[in-house]
Amino acid sequence: MNQKNLSSFLLEIGTEDLPARFIKPALNQLSENTLKILGEHYISCSGTKVYGTPRRLAVIADGIPEMQKDRIKEIFGPSVKVAYDSEGKPTNAAIGFAKSQGISAEKLIIKKKDKGEYVVAVIDEKGVPVREIIPDILRKIVLSMHFPKSMRWGDGSIRFARPIRWLLALFDNEAVKFEIEGIKSSNLTKGHRFLSPAAFQIKEISGYRKLLANNYVIVDIEERKKIISEKMSKMLAEINEKPVEDEELLDTVANLVEYPVPVAGNFSSEYLRLPRELLITVMKGHQKYFAVQDNEGNITNKFIIVSNTTEDNSEVVKAGAERVIRARFEDARFYYEEDIKKPLYERIEELKKVTFQEELGSLYEKTERMTVLAEFLADRLLPEIKDSIIRAAKLSKTDLITGVVREFPELQGIMGRYYAIENGEPIQVAEAIKEHYQPLHSGGTLPSSDAGALLSIADKMDNIAAFFSIGLIPTGSEDPFALRRQAIGIISILFDKGYEITLRELVNKALMNVAKSDALDEIEAKILQFFAGRIETILSDYGYPYDVIQAILPFSADIYLKELIQRLEALKKYKEHESYCDFLTAIKRVYNIIPQTALPEIDNSIFEEKYEIDLKEKLDSINEELSRMMGKSEYYEAFLLLSSITNVINNFFDNVLVMDKREHIKLNRLALLKSIREVSVRLADFSKLATC
Repeated sequence: MNQKNLSSFLLEIGTEDLPARFIKPALNQLSENTLKILGEHYISCSGTKVYGTPRRLAVIADGIPEMQKDRIKEIFGPSVKVAYDSEGKPTNAAIGFAKSQGISAEKLIIKKKDKGEYVVAVIDEKGVPVREIIPDILRKIVLSMHFPKSMRWGDGSIRFARPIRWLLALFDNEAVKFEIEGIKSSNLTKGHRFLSPAAFQIKEISGYRKLLANNYVIVDIEERKKIISEKMSKMLAEINEKPVEDEELLDTVANLVEYPVPVAGNFSSEYLRLPRELLITVMKGHQKYFAVQDNEGNITNKFIIVSNTTEDNSEVVKAGAERVIRARFEDARFYYEEDIKKPLYERIEELKKVTFQEELGSLYEKTERMTVLAEFLADRLLPEIKDSIIRAAKLSKTDLITGVVREFPELQGIMGRYYAIENGEPIQVAEAIKEHYQPLHSGGTLPSSDAGALLSIADKMDNIAAFFSIGLIPTGSEDPFALRRQAIGIISILFDKGYEITLRELVNKALMNVAKSDALDEIEAKILQFFAGRIETILSDYGYPYDVIQAILPFSADIYLKELIQRLEALKKYKEHESYCDFLTAIKRVYNIIPQTALPEIDNSIFEEKYEIDLKEKLDSINEELSRMMGKSEYYEAFLLLSSITNVINNFFDNVLVMDKREHIKLNRLALLKSIREVSVRLADFSKLATC
């Protein structure tokens, strides 16, 4: 079949205004679903390009052949027992099945499936012209879309993010006809809602973007983002200012408009007395405005709004935006000025009226647990900051009941810092209040101060211990209290700061504070396993080999995490040493022969062979030196030392019968081998390492 003549298709789903946050995931889904559905129909495709605005989702698929691929289909029928009688002749069941597939019963074959044998019809199915089935394919693509929230409209049963208003469909530049909920597809689309509302034809797929642009629709998201960024930078460069960079806001704004035109506005400089983050949040959160800063990073009294109209309307857009932002800033100023009238320390008692979690008490009780844990950490690690961290712990949640944070929850901790400074608290306390929420996400900014880092650990560890203690444990994709993120935060801080405290110590102390369960040992084990899972993920992201991680991971609860990294690095390096493979073969031989049952203590007096004595003496000498090296974190040297036992192990196995007929001799030799494993697993679990 000649497939040289390749075609393209264009599908555009015109809708009422889509939520900005839906568009990017929808386009990813549109591309994936297009390729999937084409594949299900045995149609190849060289690639897809997707485009989207608030009013449309579109996909162009290129490299579509004229014909479907030919294929051989195997269709299972009745079981052999049903298909043939005792003489091996086809029954009516077999004959009927074969007839339904367009073949004779003699052409049925037998195949095994699900522990049984069945008759199978092998059908040589020829591909049909893609043009004949493209309407059904495009319809399926539209119906395959799913959204976080969807709706029905009119009397229809189909769900979509917003009502579908038109369908543009072209194959090889010709209109494709299909229908969904009474909406018939055509070669018509629409331009900008206000600037070019009339429908118009798309005659060539290659001209789709340009023709839409001529009708005030920039259909490519990345192009809209580029236009916004370049125009903002250009208009502000003239006055030595620039927009505050915010990729998230840029993504959002680009998906709110079809024809982006940045417009600069101003507000009274008196509002610049408000905290920087509050100003930015008011502009971004409610209005989707870009804040503006000078070359030193100071917020100026300007902002940029991205309009969905031409520059002719800029003055009207500007006046409306300035009026709205003034009202928003007035509200923010009112909340802020009211908040600073009451110091944070006077709000501590009010935390008793705020529920943290029904079974875990109030925010005040939560703060008390945090304080105990923070004090423990300070005593254990940094006694010189004990007073500051205790003060910060007691004040850490008080900004949650302020007017600004109630209005803008994302400013928790940030406003606490400003209020603490306003109240005359030491800067170390203020910074810790802000930083104790960090990192906000995996890979996010970590606390820079020790007080902030320890308070962050205390807060997160208390949350994990508390929720685990009442059975609210993350399962599958469900993690409503973000405990996985908080565990990753603790691990990241411990890696970053190198604090010399183990996860077991932390978990144990946190659970003692909760003390609401009789099964604390069981809960502790679950929490440590939970942490091990997060550590495994992080180490994998760091690029450590899977088997190296598994060999060291069992130590994660009981050694400092900085030492965990040191062991990983040492083992990774040791795997490149010339002695590694021989040692691994020998040590795995030891691991494999040791029974799960208990063994007696080694009795040196019943050793009979020189090789037994040599092995015991070598092990004793290594064990003592190994302890010294590990105490100094000389892990690479420890691996080399341990590998020096390789030849002695091999000589033992080559010259000594371990499984001696005399039970006491056999058990003594197994006990000797077990002692080798016990020494080796102080450094790593070598059974987890991949064989050379």
